[in-house]
Amino acid sequence: MESLRSMLFIGLLVVTYMLYQQWQLDYAPAPVQQPTASQTSEDTPASDDFVPASSENIKEIAAPTAANSRLIEITTDVLKLKINTQGGDIVEATLLAYETEQGSGVPFTIMQNGQMKYIAQSGLTGANGIDRTVPGRPIYQVAQSNFTMVDGQPLTVALNYVSDTGLAVTKTYTFTPNSYKVNVDYQIQNNMATPASVQMYGQLKQSSYVDSSSGLIPTYRGAAYSTTEERYEKYDFEDIADANLNKTTQGGWVAMLQHYFVSAWVPAQDAANQLYTSYSSAGDAVIGFKAPTLNIDANTTATTGAVFYVGPKDQDALEQIADALDLTVDYGFLFMISQPLFWLLQQIQALVSNWGIAIIIITIIVKGAMYPLTKAQYTSMAKMRELQPKMAQLKERFGDDRQKMSQAMMELYRKEKVNPAGGCLPILIQMPILLALYWVFLESVELRHAEFGLWLTDLSSKDPYFVLPVLMGISMFIMQKMTPMTVQDPMQQKMMQYMPLIFTIFFFWFPSGLVLYWFISNVISIIQMKIIFAGLDKQKAQAKA
Repeated sequence: MESLRSMLFIGLLVVTYMLYQQWQLDYAPAPVQQPTASQTSEDTPASDDFVPASSENIKEIAAPTAANSRLIEITTDVLKLKINTQGGDIVEATLLAYETEQGSGVPFTIMQNGQMKYIAQSGLTGANGIDRTVPGRPIYQVAQSNFTMVDGQPLTVALNYVSDTGLAVTKTYTFTPNSYKVNVDYQIQNNMATPASVQMYGQLKQSSYVDSSSGLIPTYRGAAYSTTEERYEKYDFEDIADANLNKTTQGGWVAMLQHYFVSAWVPAQDAANQLYTSYSSAGDAVIGFKAPTLNIDANTTATTGAVFYVGPKDQDALEQIADALDLTVDYGFLFMISQPLFWLLQQIQALVSNWGIAIIIITIIVKGAMYPLTKAQYTSMAKMRELQPKMAQLKERFGDDRQKMSQAMMELYRKEKVNPAGGCLPILIQMPILLALYWVFLESVELRHAEFGLWLTDLSSKDPYFVLPVLMGISMFIMQKMTPMTVQDPMQQKMMQYMPLIFTIFFFWFPSGLVLYWFISNVISIIQMKIIFAGLDKQKAQAKA
C-alpha cells in the first residue's frame, strides 16, 4: 500500500489550489473600470444620492447641485473628517494613526468623494422627512467651518435646518477622545399643526470599481450585515448589483469592509430596523439601514440616532459597539479558534513589545502543545517505513490480485500493531489550529506596518529580499530528507522532491509575518523529528540488546 501521508499531502495541495481559486471568486475586487461622467469631486454634492423613500422601497432621486453648500472639517486625536452641509454627510475620513505607506508620514484616507467614491450618508426620510421632501436634500447651517478636539475633551458638532413646512432639525455629531466611534443624533421639533412622521436612515456608498491588484492573497472588499438570524453575512458588490437586500431585524448593523479597516452604521439595538442595499448606474454600491417610523405630535420634540464607526478592525472596540461587529475581522469558519489565539498573541506582544518575536513565541507554544500529536504522527510513519520490505514481499507473492493483497496487508498491520492512518490523523487534528493561526496573521490590523527588525520593517508585506521564503524552503527540504519516504511510485517521488522549491516560490509574495511563522514552525518540526527519531532508534537498540 502506498503511503497515506503522501496522498494526504497531495490532496492538501489540490484543496489549497481550489481554495485559492474560490478566494479569487469570493474576495478578489471587481476589475477597474472607468468612472462615468456623473461621478463628482469632493467639493461638489453628489448628483445621484440614494434616499430611502419608505419602508417598502428605496428610490434613487436626482439631487441638483446646491451652490451654497460647503464642507466643514473636524479633527480629533485619531480622525479627520469632512462633512458636506448638503445632507450633513461624511464625504472624507482620514485615520491619523495609520500611514498610507510605511514611513511616508501621510495619514491613511479611507473615505473620499472623488472618482472612487466612498462616503457615509444619513438623514430623515418617511412622509415628512427632510431628506425626502426637500429638493436636493437639506443644506444645514453650522456655526463654523473647522472644529478641533481640545485637551482630550469630547467634541460636539451641531448642524441645524428649518424646513418650510415647520420642522426644525438639529443633526449632532459627537466625538470622544481616542475613539473611532461617532454618535450621530437627530433632534426634531415639530412646529407644524399636524403630527409629523419621519424615519432615520444611514447608509454607506462606495464605488464598486476598485483596484484589482490585490496580490497573491486576495482579501475581501465589499459589504456585510448582521441580523438576529445571520450574525455576520457578506454581501459583495456583485450581490448588490444582482439583487437588493431587504431584511428587517431587531438591532443589526451594516458595514463596508476592506483589508484591516471597516466602516459601519449601527442603529438602535432595541428597535426593528430595515437593512437594504441598492446600486446606481454609475456603479456605486449602497448598503444601509432604516429605523422604525417616528411619529411626532404637533408642537413636540423627538430624538433618534445611530452609531457610526470608521477605523481599524479593532476587535475589542468593535465588540463593545454591537454584537458580532467584531466578526468583521474575518477569521472564516475557524474564528472560534482564531480569536483565543489572537488574544494569546496580544498578551505575548504586550510583554515583548515586538510582533515578530510574539509570532515566534506563539508558534513555539502551539507546536509544543501539539507535540504528542507530532510524536504519534512520526512514530507511525517510522513503523510504516519498517514494514516496507515485508510489503514488497507481499506484492511479489500476490502480484495483481488486489483483494488478496489488501487482506494480507491488513493482517500484517494487525500482527505488527500498526495503524496505517496513524500518520494522517494527527495532521488532520493539527490542521485547524495551523489554519486558524494563518488567518490571525493575515487579518490582524495590529501587524500592519509592524516592524520585526533588520530588513523586516513590515510584517504585513512580503520580504523585500526574499530571505525568509528561501529559509523556509531550505527548512522544508531538510524536513523532506528527514521524513521516512514510503512512496514507491516514481512520479509521486519526483513531485515530492520539487515541493520545497514550489512552496518557496509560492511564499515569495506572502506577508513576511506569515512566512516567519511557517519557517519557525518548520524549524521546530525539525527539532521534534530529531528527538522522536532518536528516541525510536534508542528503543530499537534496547530491544535488540
